[in-house]
Amino acid sequence: MAGIKPRVIVLTKREGQTFGFFLRVERDVEGHLIRSLDMGGAAELAGLKDGDRIIRVNGVFVDNMEHAQVADLVRKSGMSVTFHILSEAAYKQAKEEGWDMAELPRQNTMNGVAGPSAKPKLCYLLKSSTGYQFSLRSVKGEKGLFMMDVTSGGSADTAGVMENDRIVEVNGENVEEASHEQVVEKVKASGNSVMFLLVDEDTDRFYKNKRIRLGSALATVKHLPYKPRVAEMTKGSDGYGFFLRKEPHMSGHYIRDIDRGSPAEKAGLKEMDRLVAVGGEAVDKCNHDQVVDKVRQAGNKCCLLVVDADADRMYTLGKVSPLLFWEETRASPPSQPEPAKTPEPRPATPPPSPKPAPTPTPVPVPVPVPVPVPVPAPAPTPTEDYKPKLCRLVKAPAGFGFHLNGIQGVPGQYIKEVVKGGAADQAGLEDDDIVVEVNGVNVEKATHEEVVNMIRTTGDNLLLLVAGRIAYDHLKASGVAITTTLLGMEATRPPSPKLPEVRMEEKEKEEEKEKTTEKEDKKEDKKEEKVEEAVAARPDTPPSQARARTPSVSSSSSNESLDEQL
Repeated sequence: MAGIKPRVIVLTKREGQTFGFFLRVERDVEGHLIRSLDMGGAAELAGLKDGDRIIRVNGVFVDNMEHAQVADLVRKSGMSVTFHILSEAAYKQAKEEGWDMAELPRQNTMNGVAGPSAKPKLCYLLKSSTGYQFSLRSVKGEKGLFMMDVTSGGSADTAGVMENDRIVEVNGENVEEASHEQVVEKVKASGNSVMFLLVDEDTDRFYKNKRIRLGSALATVKHLPYKPRVAEMTKGSDGYGFFLRKEPHMSGHYIRDIDRGSPAEKAGLKEMDRLVAVGGEAVDKCNHDQVVDKVRQAGNKCCLLVVDADADRMYTLGKVSPLLFWEETRASPPSQPEPAKTPEPRPATPPPSPKPAPTPTPVPVPVPVPVPVPVPAPAPTPTEDYKPKLCRLVKAPAGFGFHLNGIQGVPGQYIKEVVKGGAADQAGLEDDDIVVEVNGVNVEKATHEEVVNMIRTTGDNLLLLVAGRIAYDHLKASGVAITTTLLGMEATRPPSPKLPEVRMEEKEKEEEKEKTTEKEDKKEDKKEEKVEEAVAARPDTPPSQARARTPSVSSSSSNESLDEQL
């Protein structure tokens, strides 16, 4: 894997600001892309380039995740985030050569500068009978407080404190602007233990040159005395052998009732360990059912990050996550089940088991799966497999239940992230369906912004003509226009106040159609045939080929696109 090494980029922002880039996924382009860098923003200053691919977010491997999951990880990082990045060329090379992205080596660099010193440090001090055994130094007229008189072998020395270390935080609170007296008071009020975020002179200079604001999310945890534990387990015949519980009057998820000799006991789990993460994903904000589901989804192998009571108190005091330990100590993420890059498809082949079965014994499926069988009949232009779908959506309180994906300024929109049980799902929309018409208006050549605006202004009812990717490509290759006539119907077109000129065009053509029909009726009346039968057999309005129309209304970028500012 020579020559392919991710670089580590650390971004820090202030309250109310962004990191200065857009996270994007693009059609037919692999990876999570960095786009639209703000000139002079945090991302550009840290060395990110347009087209760079994000491989990890805060140590979590993300190349196999959905766009929304990656964006969520970045948002939840708060004011600071750490990326492992590959350049566009390196990413394509790794993909072409078949490298496992999760196994790419982690480079010991940060924002282009090598060396382990490029990290602040967290130091947890326990007061002894003689105190913390250090002094604070400040220089009149200069900002900053520094450690001095660190007693060899004392509490501060044991915790990793060095002479002239500058204090950045006390118990998770930034004190760079605080006075000498204020910092002393905070240390005294902390009681018998205190957590410092410290930075040495070289590291301090490095971050100042990069104009990166220091925070505990950037720190090394190697000096902390209490360590979280990583428990890797393989499921036994009776499961993992423990219970996960929510304890009364306590926040978090706790390990209880560990079976003797079970995989949980062998992996080192202890009673009342608090669960921090499953497979590297934090569970603090998950409810009990969601955490249980994460463990189940891991399959027969599961990797848990846990803390005991001492470690929990220490990390809580410093207002930092134990996931810092995971990121620093894990060279690569734990083995995980194959991620699903697309949602569960609706089966259209002879019934497989709903879930992969360990043995070939057939598993009964509660709902019969429809199997397409060729039926000898007069074949329309497209076969049954290559027909579009007309989906009628009624907006629910949570919206229409799908994301519209596309590239800004480029025609072609497709459906993503269909919410199970939502309006889109119930109407028959599926991931990767290509949008052909919105409320009867062809949008194949419309931009993403225009289509988003049409959907937003449609009200509570939405009519979409869509086609699966295979059907769409087949029909286009065959030169067949994709319209509702392929379904033997005309789409009902709800009024669209945003498109008056289009509706006027429709009205004029409808009037012309009616006049033509009247003339044809008069000619038919003159024929000496069974007029009544002929009229009855003729449809009122012959189905017409839909006209390609592009709405003239403009639209700005939307959160519904897979293009999110971070």
